[in-house]
Amino acid sequence: MDVLKEKFTISTDQSRLNVLYIHQFLERSYWAQNIPLGTVKKSIEGAVCFGVYDGEKQVGFARVITDKATFGHLADVFIDESYRGLGLSKWLVETIMNHPDLQGFRSWQLGTRDAHGLYAKFGFRALENPERMMRKHDPDVYKNKVPGLP
Repeated sequence: MDVLKEKFTISTDQSRLNVLYIHQFLERSYWAQNIPLGTVKKSIEGAVCFGVYDGEKQVGFARVITDKATFGHLADVFIDESYRGLGLSKWLVETIMNHPDLQGFRSWQLGTRDAHGLYAKFGFRALENPERMMRKHDPDVYKNKVPGLP
């Protein structure tokens, strides 16, 4: 699926993704610092991915981890620093939330340190009952060699 706006395109065609560019951005991000290239490749294979392009040049990315029926987790959303302020992140999230394969979910989730205002425009809110949620978190996983990953 391709969506066009002015000179930009958002595409779900995984063959267009510049995996090295995505990896370079993510390994410097606050949420995936030092992530191995093999982990990025595997995460892309298991998700619905959205690339943002200026012509053929990739300038943004996001992925949704989902069962395509009840639940979606929005992750790794970014727009290249040199393209920020053009409304691309809002357009990207809007495109994701309108994607035909991602409709009718009972629940969406995401994590963010600084983009609460963006996601609130699409109905995301802080957890109503955080005491019901649990997670297992290993913040040092990318610093250690994980068996089975390059």
